[in-house]
Amino acid sequence: MLIYDRAGADRKGNEKSVSTRARTVSDVIRAHYDTLTPSEKKLAESLLDNYPVSGLGSITTVADNASVSTPTVARMVQKLGYKGYAEFQTHLHQELEATISNPIAKHDRWAANAPGTHILNRFAEAVMNNMRETLSDLDPVAFDAVAALLAERKHHVYFLGGRITRALAEYFFTHMQVIRQNTTLIASGSNAWPQYVMNMNPGDVLVIFDIRRYELEMATLAEIAETRGVTVVLLTDLWTSPVARHARHIIRVQIEAPSAWDSSVVSLFVVEALIEAVQTLTWDETRERMKTLEGLFEQTRLFRRRA
Repeated sequence: MLIYDRAGADRKGNEKSVSTRARTVSDVIRAHYDTLTPSEKKLAESLLDNYPVSGLGSITTVADNASVSTPTVARMVQKLGYKGYAEFQTHLHQELEATISNPIAKHDRWAANAPGTHILNRFAEAVMNNMRETLSDLDPVAFDAVAALLAERKHHVYFLGGRITRALAEYFFTHMQVIRQNTTLIASGSNAWPQYVMNMNPGDVLVIFDIRRYELEMATLAEIAETRGVTVVLLTDLWTSPVARHARHIIRVQIEAPSAWDSSVVSLFVVEALIEAVQTLTWDETRERMKTLEGLFEQTRLFRRRA
């Protein structure tokens, strides 16, 4: 497991950007990593390797899995700011519950605590809070690195979304297809993915959208792509998709909403901001492509003409 730090580099020395504001247990571990002893670092890496499941066993089991002593586990969780192992596990259980909740469970959780205001107000408040939280966590340097990567025309860019997030992937692809050549929207269904992977080359980019409940095949595809030298960009939620293990760049957004469904508003905001950033970086070439496309629209009479 690669451990991220605030400088945006993993422990193997490779550049890896990710926002690391301490909100989840994994964030707390990463934020404190440099303060840990060698044994505690060994434990931290074990916990993050199969997070959060690796931390759900007894304190003895967690210690044995990391090949450290039980007192090491007790000391580390207190160093992380938890009162004890029980509180540490309580946070892990809460995170796990949040990531696997189905739409019915999410609806019931919101409905039980819903204030007596109109849904428009409740939804607006939630979305605005999501935006504030995401922007406070998003590193502009990391954002710019993703934009620069997508603007590099020498390599192919692939887009993939899940059952719900496929719409975001398709929206991103549609705009990027105008901005640059060599873009592909990967079809749904993992049975079709080998054909796409066959055409991936070192330096190509794979943009994956994966929010809770994470789709198992996504991580498999990301792992295969990574072994082929493909740079994986992940757009995910606060709890972070398993795809993160294989992603060079990770953008996390807030998705909570007073609904049975997660909100995609902030995800779309980030996508549109990236589209504009890439367009600005490549405007001369993009402008020529747009002129060509407008000419084709005229020829095909796709849009209504002005009177």
